Amino acid sequence: MRLKLIACEILCREFCWAVAHSPHHVDVEFLPKGLHDIGQIGMNARLVEVLEAVKAEQYDAILMGYALCSNGLVGLKADNVPLVLPRAHDCITLFLGNKEKYLDYFQSNPGVYFKTSGWIERGEQLEQLGPESIQSQSGMNQSYAELVEKYGEDNAKFLAEQFADMTHNYSKLTFIEMGIEPDDRFEQETQRQAEERGWEYEKIAGSMELITDLVDGNWDENRFLVVPPGHEIATTFDEKIVKAVPSESA
Repeated sequence: MRLKLIACEILCREFCWAVAHSPHHVDVEFLPKGLHDIGQIGMNARLVEVLEAVKAEQYDAILMGYALCSNGLVGLKADNVPLVLPRAHDCITLFLGNKEKYLDYFQSNPGVYFKTSGWIERGEQLEQLGPESIQSQSGMNQSYAELVEKYGEDNAKFLAEQFADMTHNYSKLTFIEMGIEPDDRFEQETQRQAEERGWEYEKIAGSMELITDLVDGNWDENRFLVVPPGHEIATTFDEKIVKAVPSESA
């Protein structure tokens, strides 16, 4: 098969490894991590733009290297070829290999925050979609001095306290090791961040299974949604997470 993969750059190392080992011809397009930060409408509009630019007649299917991502994929349409995506609420499911493992770990570890190689090297220190992001528009990524200049002393103090409060429920940093890392630099950085915050640290083994099966064409119904032409992505609000419904514009 000839496949087109559109994926978040957070999964760059994993998908590059999987594509290199896939039996199929896979053309890859990575989009910036900051796409998560511009809200559902902004993310959806950007994905629609990318899909419309794909010459679909060249492919047997278009693969979405994304989870549902706060409904950012809802409404995406399969026009001439199928769209294929994992049944997952967010990318941690892709890193852990299945949604059941993610749920079990999350329930056993309330207050956990995850890190992977992609989240470290393409995360906080990189400028993504700056001016469009929720962080930029709300002031979350501004210094205290910048907040004072923009909003005044009292408002700046309030905003700074609110932004800090957003992470107070976290108490653990977990590094997901995928087995394709070049060395231990990402694990060490995660440990450093956990120590800096006074959080518990843990390393767990991830799984390449969901990622490799997506690019290898192993699309069983339990783990993947295949959206046929003339249909679009919708949520199910149950364990299936996503479903295909007829597109109104079909």
